[in-house]
Order: sequence, then structure tokens, then C-alpha cells
Amino acid sequence: MRNVFPAVFYLAATTAACEVTSAAASSLTLGPLLRHLTYSHPPSSILLRPSTAISITSAFAAKCARVIGLSVSDTLELFFHSAGAALPEQFFAVWSLVRTKALAPVLMVLVAACLFMSVMLMVEVTSMATVSLAVKLLRCRPEKRYKWEPIKADEETGSLAYPMVLVQIPMYNEKEVYKLSIGAVCALTWPQDRIIIQVLDDSTDPAIKDLVALECKIWASKGANITYEVRDNRKGYKAGALKKGMEYTYVQQCEFVAIFDADFRPGSDFLMRTIPYLVSNSHIALVQARWEFGSC
Repeated sequence: MRNVFPAVFYLAATTAACEVTSAAASSLTLGPLLRHLTYSHPPSSILLRPSTAISITSAFAAKCARVIGLSVSDTLELFFHSAGAALPEQFFAVWSLVRTKALAPVLMVLVAACLFMSVMLMVEVTSMATVSLAVKLLRCRPEKRYKWEPIKADEETGSLAYPMVLVQIPMYNEKEVYKLSIGAVCALTWPQDRIIIQVLDDSTDPAIKDLVALECKIWASKGANITYEVRDNRKGYKAGALKKGMEYTYVQQCEFVAIFDADFRPGSDFLMRTIPYLVSNSHIALVQARWEFGSC
């Protein structure tokens, strides 16, 4: 194929040049030219009438255009015939090789990966459904598996019977839900002197930061032990904010930490139901509670 294209176009150019030369020579009327040669003008200064020159030039140009057009048409026809005879065989040979050596192995790997992930998904769904059904039928509850005793204050210790709890709320431009989350945490049933509420605000909008800070001041004026903390960077995002919040000195007095995202609204009895598991079972380090979706 690389040798076909130059040969075709070279042949076309040669043919066109020959035809244009012969056509031009045959189409010119040499009568006026010979008549002028018989006059006394020098051979180097042949003069023609303007009308005669225009007619000769027009005829020459028309003949050239016709010959070039026919030559290009013949050249294209020859090119397509040559390409049609050579391209399919080479193209399909290369395509078959690429499909066999490159595409087929990749597709096989992708199909195997999809099948493997489908099996994993089916196993996960089946196991979760089995466990959920067993929990429902056997009425398994955390109270039956782990020790749980309610925390109650007495006359001697008072609120000291309740451990110190730190509640962290990381925020980032949470304009729509900051009031709901702060209000829900401040309404938790727990002695006010045994809880510290920490609002960790990474908001980049100054207006939203002012609103969150104002909300914290409002709840602090109502007696809530709430602090508003900001930092000068967003390293680690919300996880980084939680880590930074643990570095303050007042956190050292807290025994347990509860974390709520900015759009969470815990029930008022959340701490009363979860902290006893941590207090009564020393081998438990984490309690994850169930949560549901709700409309704001």
C-alpha cells in the first residue's frame, strides 16, 4: 500500500501534463500568430489584438480545466480500486491479531472480575439477610449478650456517678443543619457538669462561621457546656478536625467520646443507653448505634 499511492499520483500527474500540452497545442489558432510573423515586427515582440488574446487564453484555460478534471477522476478511480484490493486483507489481518493478543485477554479479565464481585455481593447480601433473620427469630439483643446497668446518681456522689463525656460535632459550611445538630446534642439527657460539647468548625464561609458561633453562644447562655473551636487549615478534613479537638487540655478529663456528624440528630437518651455498655464491659472500646434517615 505504501508504494501504490505515490505511483498512482505520479502517473496521474504525468498523464495530465501530457494531455494539457497536447490539448493546448491543438486548440491554439496559429493564423493570427503567423500573420504577425510576416510583418516587420521583430520576432521578440509578437503583438496580438486584445480580443484574439482573450479568446486564445479562454480556450486554453477551458481545455486545461477539462483535461485536469478527467485526469483527477481517473486517478481517484484507480486509487480506490487499488485500495479496495489491498486494504481489507491487511486491515482484517491486523485487527484479528490485535483482537486476539490484546482485547480478548483484557475482556476475559474484566469478565472474571465482574463475576467475582457479583459473587461477593451475593454472599454479602445473603449473609446479612441470614443474620438479620436470626436476630429477629432469636430475639437477640445487646442486653442479653453484654452487661448493661443503668447509671444512677445517689445522694453521696451526686452527678459524679456519671463519667465525663466529650461530644464532638465536626462542621463544614453546614448552613442548613447546624442548628438542628447543636440543639439535639445540647438536649441530651446527661448532667451538664459531666459533658463537654465541642463544635469543630472548618467552614470557609465567614457568614456561616458567624452563625455557628452565635448558635454556640446562645446555648452556652442557657447553661450548656459548649465550646466553639476553629483552626487555620483543613488538614485531614473532618477527621483532622476531630484529631485537633482531642489536643485541647480540657479534653483530658473526659473518659468517653461521642461523635456526631453535622446532620445527625441523636435522641435525648442516646448517652443513657450507650455509655452503660462501655462502663460495665471493660473489653468494649466502641459502641455503634443504629441511625435512621429523617427529613429536616
